[in-house]
Amino acid sequence: MTEQDRKFYGKYLPLLIEKEKMLMAEIKTILDSISTNSETALAEHVKSRIKSAESMREKLKMRGFDDTVENGLTNLSDIIGLRIVLHFVGDVYTMLEKIRQSDKWKVVAVKDYIANAKPNGYRSLHIILSIPFECGETDHIETEIQLRTIAMDCWASLEHQLKYKKNITDTELIVSELKRCADEMTSTDLTMQTIRELIQKQENR
Repeated sequence: MTEQDRKFYGKYLPLLIEKEKMLMAEIKTILDSISTNSETALAEHVKSRIKSAESMREKLKMRGFDDTVENGLTNLSDIIGLRIVLHFVGDVYTMLEKIRQSDKWKVVAVKDYIANAKPNGYRSLHIILSIPFECGETDHIETEIQLRTIAMDCWASLEHQLKYKKNITDTELIVSELKRCADEMTSTDLTMQTIRELIQKQENR
């Protein structure tokens, strides 16, 4: 976190850091309740971040708000963001149900871009949570958890580079190839899920 971020968040930063740690701890508890064995662990990795001041200001201006931290806390749903990368598509929905059951937060929205991919091929499952936030004039904030498979995460990383890196040529070709890759990765994800279920049936006999 930069000095600019610290100045922007001011008195709210310590509580934001505390809430980020709480979210990560609860996700770890959920994952451990499913498996503590690295070979059967649901998640490949889990990452978290507090939105940068620059990114928050840009998003607020785009939505027609003054770029203050108070407006960010009350009008944005991803000030704190978590990304959980899982091995199989089925694990995404297993994790969703576990997250719904936690008493640490309230699930206020689920956006399923796996079942309904974006036109460019983007696939992920987004969960918007409301968590207590006792500071200033608000008593809660909304945070976002993204669930995706390893293949989806790899694709999103490339798409992010295309979106934010300057001086990229042949963008039309790259966009077309990315969409093709997204479709192929989806097919592979579903095939891997089927193979996994076949193996599990054999093990349970």
